[in-house]
Amino acid sequence: MYLVPGVGVPTEDISDSDLAEKCLQGDRQSFRQLYRRYQQRVRSTLYQLCGTSALDDLVQEVFLRAWKGLPQLRQTAQFSTWLYRITWNVACDQRRQFAQQRNFNNKLENQDPKQSPAPDLMQLHYQDLVKRALEQLSLEHRAVIVLHDLEEVPQKEVAEILGIPVGTVKSRLFHARAAMRQFLQKQGVQL
Repeated sequence: MYLVPGVGVPTEDISDSDLAEKCLQGDRQSFRQLYRRYQQRVRSTLYQLCGTSALDDLVQEVFLRAWKGLPQLRQTAQFSTWLYRITWNVACDQRRQFAQQRNFNNKLENQDPKQSPAPDLMQLHYQDLVKRALEQLSLEHRAVIVLHDLEEVPQKEVAEILGIPVGTVKSRLFHARAAMRQFLQKQGVQL
């Protein structure tokens, strides 16, 4: 537990809104508290959306963009939604760069992209299967399932983060879950 300097109030008792307001007034310590509060969630979300490649850099990019963008934060009460939106944007940028780099590398090699051989399913752990199932989903479907089912963000907030209607979130969740269920069943997982 951390105490707010000079006040003696545990940081867990200070709302995101209050911390964001203090950040806007130039209090860097408050931003550190927000970082500590959200760093693991941002890391987890980015891992699920982008994998392990450059994960530390991506987390750093999210918080750098958040720090620079604080003056544009309209409603400090919605800090978590705003931060997830930044996380989503960083993930999209990373995936776009990865796709461009892969296309460039494929042109240099002048050959088709290599398909990795299917791993031995007997040695895979359940988490590996879920990760592979997530990788089969489009980024849009993966985002709603990661944010809602894994990060436990309410559907309304997911809609705000992704800039889509709540109905679209519900539809994508339905289809993403169905696709994951089908993938896992094909892998021999009894659901």
